[in-house]
Amino acid sequence: MKTILILTQYFPPEVGAPQNRLWELANFLSQKEFDVTVLTALPNYPEMKIHKEFRNKFIVRKKVNQLTIIHSWIYVPSKKTFFKRLLNYFSFVFSSVIACLFLRKKYDYILCESPPLFLGISAIFLSWLKKSKLIFNVSDLWPETAEKLGLVTNKFLLKYSIYLEEYIYKKSDYITGQTQGIVKNIKDRFPDKKIFWLKNGVNLLSYKNKYVLNDWRREMGISKDFFLLLYAGIIGHAQGLEVILKAANLLGDYSKIKFFIVGEGPEKDSLISIKEKLQLENVVFLNGQKKDKMYDILNAINASIVPLRKIDLFKGAIPSKIFENLVTKKPILLGVDGEAKEIFAVQGQCALYFEPENEIELKEQIINLYNNTNLQKELGENGLKLVKLKFDRNIIAQDFIDFILE
Repeated sequence: MKTILILTQYFPPEVGAPQNRLWELANFLSQKEFDVTVLTALPNYPEMKIHKEFRNKFIVRKKVNQLTIIHSWIYVPSKKTFFKRLLNYFSFVFSSVIACLFLRKKYDYILCESPPLFLGISAIFLSWLKKSKLIFNVSDLWPETAEKLGLVTNKFLLKYSIYLEEYIYKKSDYITGQTQGIVKNIKDRFPDKKIFWLKNGVNLLSYKNKYVLNDWRREMGISKDFFLLLYAGIIGHAQGLEVILKAANLLGDYSKIKFFIVGEGPEKDSLISIKEKLQLENVVFLNGQKKDKMYDILNAINASIVPLRKIDLFKGAIPSKIFENLVTKKPILLGVDGEAKEIFAVQGQCALYFEPENEIELKEQIINLYNNTNLQKELGENGLKLVKLKFDRNIIAQDFIDFILE
């Protein structure tokens, strides 16, 4: 039996895309005769407070299904300044190493999730300590993304972050990337490295019995004739969610069209201020929801909006929230250029594309979808076909196992 340690700052019981993806992968590995240990932080997202049962503890060890899950201490700031965010990252770098010193088991592999990039420091040390092969999984290119978004402007910090990134890649036995764009970027810089496209997807079996219509609309006091549009996920800098509010403002005369923005993040308060300033009665903000409640919401909506900011870096991005919509046969209004546009709008015919940050194009595509129920159905059916064909998480995970065992 092979042993693997998954090192990640984000894991259930937290909710979110990385948490769900790693949970599915860990469980699949455990079913394929891997002895799986997950070393992660004390859960704190999305409230940014340590969950009640984990408070005042440094290490919590649990057995869930066939997984051994170890939660170690992390500093969670009440306010997200740049310095405190760094403390948040490095506190888990420190505590994860301390926690692993108490693990007597040797591991064949250590799979490290990035971002945060700094966790690679722990991964390199632990791979040396445990004599393990290091698999570095890149779900977002840092520090390049932070620089392009203007989140990090300090030249000194950027310079040494790039040194760290390259050092981690050199020390890794395998590198996996979540998109073809990420894989190409790393392959161009490190052509001799073994690199695998560990793409995102969805566990079709977990959605098999989730197509039942629910009472979420009734709970919210919304009649069946309303056209509901959803954004669900991180409310951050990269997403450029202002485009949704601007489009909602342009659609004020359409009384049956309503927008729901579900989630948490650093830009939420700013977006709520914009909503209040524009007096948008057709926009509703909801807190982050648990997975089962998201099933209900996805079944109740008509379509989802998936935007990112208009920067070249995101031409290689595929937002993970796409897949949950496709498996529930919901059409997507896609404001992401490049790889995502090609796969889902052009090839898969399951999304309507609008130029990123272009509220006029988004408005026009919403009206197009609103007035065409046949198009809604066609896009939804195409989405499910595409997921079954190319983005089944179980098939992806098996390909990953084959890759590392070669």
